[in-house]
Amino acid sequence: MENFNTHAAFLRRFTATLLTLMLVLAAGCSSLRLAYNNGDTVLYWWLNAYVDLDRDQKGWVREDIDQLFDWHRKTQLRDYVEILRKGQRQLQGNVTKEDLLADYDEVKHRTQTLLLKAAPELADLARSLKPEQIAQMEKKFKSNNDDYRKKYLSGDQEKRQQLRYKKSMEQFELWFGSFSSEQEAAIRKASDARPLDNEIWLDERQRRQRNVLNLVQKVQREKLDKDATVALINALIKDSFARLDQSERKAFFDSFEESTANLVLTVIKLATPTQKAHAVKRMQGWIDDFNSLAAQPQ
Repeated sequence: MENFNTHAAFLRRFTATLLTLMLVLAAGCSSLRLAYNNGDTVLYWWLNAYVDLDRDQKGWVREDIDQLFDWHRKTQLRDYVEILRKGQRQLQGNVTKEDLLADYDEVKHRTQTLLLKAAPELADLARSLKPEQIAQMEKKFKSNNDDYRKKYLSGDQEKRQQLRYKKSMEQFELWFGSFSSEQEAAIRKASDARPLDNEIWLDERQRRQRNVLNLVQKVQREKLDKDATVALINALIKDSFARLDQSERKAFFDSFEESTANLVLTVIKLATPTQKAHAVKRMQGWIDDFNSLAAQPQ
C-alpha cells in the first residue's frame, strides 16, 4: 500500500510493451508461472508489512486478493499475450520512438484499470484500519524513504548515473543477453542523456504517501461508508496517473519519458540479429506461460 500507483518503479526500466511482465518477475523468480501462481501470497505479505493485519482482517483480505487474481487471470492474461506478440513484431521490424511511447501509454492504461478494479477491496481495507495500523503504515513509509536516500541520494552525479545505468543494463541483458564493449558505451551515453534528479522522484514518492495517509485518516475520522471511500480511492488513482501530464513537473516527466524511449530505441537499433532472437525467444517463453496460466482451471 505504499501507493496506489504501483507502476512507477517499473515504468522507467524497459519498453513499456513488456513492463507488466517485469512486475511479475520483480521478486527474482526465474519461472513466470511460479511467480504468478505465488503472486497472491506475495501481495498478502506485502500488505501485511505495511499495516500488520489483525486476526479479523487476515481471512477476508486473503479472499479479496484471491478474487483479484482470479479476475486478472481470466480477463487480462490473453491481452498480455497480444502485447508480447506485438513486442516480437516490433523487434523484428522497424520500431520507432512513437511506437514505444504508445506502448508506455498502453501499460499505464492497463495498470490504472487493474488498480481501479481493486478499489472496492482497498476501500474495505481502508475502512477497517485502526490507528495503530495507520501509524505502522507511516513508519513503513519512513523506513522505505530512508532506504531510498541511502541508495539513490548518496554520492555525486557520476555515481548516481552509474547506478542507474547498471540497473538498466540488468534489464537489457535479461532480454538480449550480453553486449559488446562498444554497445555498452553507446547504451551508457543514451542512459546518461536522461534527466537525473532523484530528489524529484523522492518528493513525488512522499507526495503519494501523504495522499494515502490523508485518505485513510479521513476515512477513519469521518467514518465514511464504502461508496464514499471507493470514490476517494478512485480519485487518488486517477490523480496519480494524471499528474504525469498535468502537474508543474510535466516538462521533467515528458523529458524523462522521451529520453527513456530513446534509450530503449538505442538498444534495439544496435542489437545484433542474435541478440534480437534472444529477446524474441524469451518473449515466446512468456507467451507460452501466459497462455498456460490463462487456461489453468480455477
